[in-house]
Amino acid sequence: MKARPKKVMSPVDVDERYLREALRVARRGAGLTSPNPMVGAVLVKAGKVVGRGHHARAGASHAEIIALQKAGDAARGATLYLNLEPCAHQGRTPPCVDAVIAAEVARVVVGMIDPNPLVNGRGVRRLQRAGVEVRTGVLKDECEALNEAFISVIQRGRPLVTLKSALTLDGHVATRRGDSRWVSGSESREVGHQLRALHDVIMVGVGTVLADNPELTCRAARGGRDPIRVVLDSQLQTPPRAKIVRATEESTAPTLIITTRRSAVERAAALERAGAKVVRVKSRRGRVDLSAALEALKERGVLSVLVEGGPTLAGGLWKEQLVDRVETFIAPKVLGDAEALPMLFGAKARRMQDAVEIESSVRMVGDDVLISGRVRWPRKDV
Repeated sequence: MKARPKKVMSPVDVDERYLREALRVARRGAGLTSPNPMVGAVLVKAGKVVGRGHHARAGASHAEIIALQKAGDAARGATLYLNLEPCAHQGRTPPCVDAVIAAEVARVVVGMIDPNPLVNGRGVRRLQRAGVEVRTGVLKDECEALNEAFISVIQRGRPLVTLKSALTLDGHVATRRGDSRWVSGSESREVGHQLRALHDVIMVGVGTVLADNPELTCRAARGGRDPIRVVLDSQLQTPPRAKIVRATEESTAPTLIITTRRSAVERAAALERAGAKVVRVKSRRGRVDLSAALEALKERGVLSVLVEGGPTLAGGLWKEQLVDRVETFIAPKVLGDAEALPMLFGAKARRMQDAVEIESSVRMVGDDVLISGRVRWPRKDV
């Protein structure tokens, strides 16, 4: 019996295979690299991987530098796979294209062009001028999805905002008295902690602090590192002994209280003595201006925000079309109370055709259903 001939992969298939490996390596930096993007690098020579690297944190070596160091002399004549165009400017580290050219890499495959105006094609052009063969756009959609938050800051000027909610089957996040423990099951709460680990910031409104007194940490899911905790508090009602403030006693991440410029100075001083940092932004109708709050976070290097607040904060963000993604856990429970708290306050569509659609995926988490997806806001110019 004749042996079947081995299937030979086309050059396109080979490029996709190793670009997927670069994406896999890049994900090791999830939640840790801000304000930088997640980048993975894979060096391949004669069908074998000779070096891998990922960007671990801002200020650390870039992915391609680590891969080149691991490959050593084997980098000469190899193909380098990157999910993001290599930098061509001096930042916290030297331009990566110089190291790639010096290593005499023969070919570079790039998933997406860097949207940062300091790069934006310059890295590719530098490589090509040096005689390096370059291919771009391989698995472009997957590469853009990985660094969706980085792209948001560049293109929208604000962090990517994800709204996380846990709802009963009849659409409520809590009873009319605010009791929300627990809407979802233990498996969903574990996934919720994993979501926290992927974001730079966990944001709530002061109403959630007063009702639930949350701590908002997730060190176990984040390798010992907490995201920044943020409270939107127009009148500085957050108690200095609230868990979210006291968390700074053990957590390396700060607790930011974002308030208006008119809030009481003495309350701000008490919160700062307790360990929080008070950030003042402009107000809108007496409340914290939400766009200004997100801009203040961007200025602190934040790329992604996970909103876990109640219906007031969620509704405010929704009305201003500042929600980019949703993570909604739906539990098989019914409250049957029209006055129980909804997912959103004040964001009403008058007709079904005005409802905002979600480009979603659905999966089971224990007994709950998790709907994840991008919000498809209608174009404002239509």
